[in-house]
Amino acid sequence: MKRTELVHVAVAETSVIVRSGLVAVLKRMPDLIIQPVEITSLEGLQNCMQGHQPDILIINPTFGGWFNVDEFKSNYPQASVKCVSLLCSVTDTNQLKGYDESIALYDDIEVLNKKLVDLMNLGVDETDGEQEALSQREKEIICCVVRGMTNKETAEKLFLSIHTVITHRRNIARKLQIHSPAGLTIYAIVNKLVELSEVKMNL
Repeated sequence: MKRTELVHVAVAETSVIVRSGLVAVLKRMPDLIIQPVEITSLEGLQNCMQGHQPDILIINPTFGGWFNVDEFKSNYPQASVKCVSLLCSVTDTNQLKGYDESIALYDDIEVLNKKLVDLMNLGVDETDGEQEALSQREKEIICCVVRGMTNKETAEKLFLSIHTVITHRRNIARKLQIHSPAGLTIYAIVNKLVELSEVKMNL
């Protein structure tokens, strides 16, 4: 049975397209009833925190020039706001250490729902929406893809057939629900499979 919990979410993003699109997706969460508020400036964020504080703040790390999440948390020590970075481009993972979670533009509803449910510790059934783990070989192939290698080059490097590489890539897409090199690039960086300096920019 699906659980429905009311969660107040503030979305801080200057792009109206990204912000409105994310809010529309949040309203379709299967396990959560989201009450969103859109924030377009640092002043708006301050007003929000002085009023009814959100349970979750989803914010672009470049919001207001560069959003200092550690300073934000120290300014509101009594708040229990979970801070989630909204990744719209490749971002150095060292800049994301203060966040409780990260979401990216490639995340679909199921992935986003699971991240928010886990973040709020609402505990949906373990069998619900559980993501299959990647094998070591699949992780190696992701690293090759985000470094700009072709299927042929990947096959030669890993001593596999091209057909096997293609099969692995299909399995990766199915498991992660990521279907583009750009999505894999962000996934690989966020999960520390590669360093930013190793990546061929696919965005």
